[in-house]
Amino acid sequence: MTFAVQMTPADLWALLPELLLSGLLCLILTLDIIKLQGNKRLLAHLSNLGLLVILAVIAQMAVSGVDRHLFGTMFVVDRLALFFKAFVIISTIMIIAISVDYTETLPAFRGEYYVLVLFSALGMLFMVSANDLLTMFITLEFSTFGFYILVAYQRRDPASSEAGLKLFILGAFTASLIAFGISLIYGETGTLLFDQIARRSHGLTPGLVIGFLLVLAGLGFKIGAAPFHSWIPDTYQGAPTPVTAFLSIAPKGAAFAVLLRFLLSTFGADKVHWIGLLVLLSMLSMTYGNLVAIAQGNIKRLLAYSGIAQIGNILIGLAAASKTGSDAILFYLLTYLFANLGAFAVIIAVSQQTSGDLIDDYKGLNRRSPMLAATMLIFLLSLAGVPPLAGFIGKLYLFVAAAQEKLFALVIVGLVNVVISLYYYMVVVKKIYVNEPVDSTPLSVPPLMKTVIMGSAAAVLILGIYPRPFLALVTAATQIFAGVNAASLP
Repeated sequence: MTFAVQMTPADLWALLPELLLSGLLCLILTLDIIKLQGNKRLLAHLSNLGLLVILAVIAQMAVSGVDRHLFGTMFVVDRLALFFKAFVIISTIMIIAISVDYTETLPAFRGEYYVLVLFSALGMLFMVSANDLLTMFITLEFSTFGFYILVAYQRRDPASSEAGLKLFILGAFTASLIAFGISLIYGETGTLLFDQIARRSHGLTPGLVIGFLLVLAGLGFKIGAAPFHSWIPDTYQGAPTPVTAFLSIAPKGAAFAVLLRFLLSTFGADKVHWIGLLVLLSMLSMTYGNLVAIAQGNIKRLLAYSGIAQIGNILIGLAAASKTGSDAILFYLLTYLFANLGAFAVIIAVSQQTSGDLIDDYKGLNRRSPMLAATMLIFLLSLAGVPPLAGFIGKLYLFVAAAQEKLFALVIVGLVNVVISLYYYMVVVKKIYVNEPVDSTPLSVPPLMKTVIMGSAAAVLILGIYPRPFLALVTAATQIFAGVNAASLP
């Protein structure tokens, strides 16, 4: 595989988000070393200011209709990539915002925290533009490397160290599976490019099938689908809560960008052979995640198992293997972004003043902070899929995509799991609104944290009440899959 290294102005424009984030990362690291060692809050604000500029650049690229292949088509910048780049940047902005006050309580905090967050985001920006297996593998590990350190950031905390070690060991094992799977696919087809693998394959040979399964298993680990979920509960509980929030959404969104290209662009013609596997993964993830979440007493572990179930929901759209399904996946990821990060922001606000992450710590929260109670109610009901919130619209379109492909058993299992999830979410709501507080001291919320929480709640309401412009956005982003199925969301 060869490609010209000469870059044109159009190529540099297509790479501008990655170039800007690389420069921002170096700037924050340098300022931390030589200038701002005593002002970590300013580092956070500078990071978010730079990220907002990058987000504006991505928006301008989307408006101008950038559609370009670089490095011999190994790197693609199209509407789908731009959607996920914006998704990653928005997630990173929110994580840095909710980290500002939290990190001041960490005894081992240093400014490199923000550098590592930006480093992981940079890896994900490259990852969503990967158009071949090698680029996918390198950028996947690039983004994961920062999370290994961030999860174990509280190195004096045994739970954080244990979570980081588990993530590292399982992540290294998964990387070996993906690498072996890639080698098998390359051996069968002689290419690593997504759009050429299908054309060069000689049918479903054993090597190609095994390679496909290994890569799918590795990506299943990255998104936390059952039965590849074993790292999630302990990692979520042990990691610093902003890192848990970041880990719960941004890398999963980036991994779904890769999965969409890998499954629909590369193996879309053979979807009849792998749809059943994704149906099983979806059913297992939804059912296992929701049932085990019922028994949790820790709010972070509850959201960990809830996250496994939410991934099962998103896999409904992937199992549909259609344009409608891809539209539904992108829209649901948007709803999940604001509901999930908003819930974690509330958890941070509560835990900073209660010094605990137990569900019982939320008893009587309505009497201590009506704002936190009301917004947590919105986030949990959206995650459960209650109308008229964003989660309801997202689940509705996922079920529509599955029904169009006659996956009625999957729709039934999904509806049953909606009821199951509603039970344990309402257990938390009951403690918030019905139970008496153990401590009646009012909870104060820092202004930046309050902005994130209120903004997320507003986004959940807007996406649920007026989803049309966002549906138009995701429909445009998935035009590359129009050949898989001509239908799209209304």
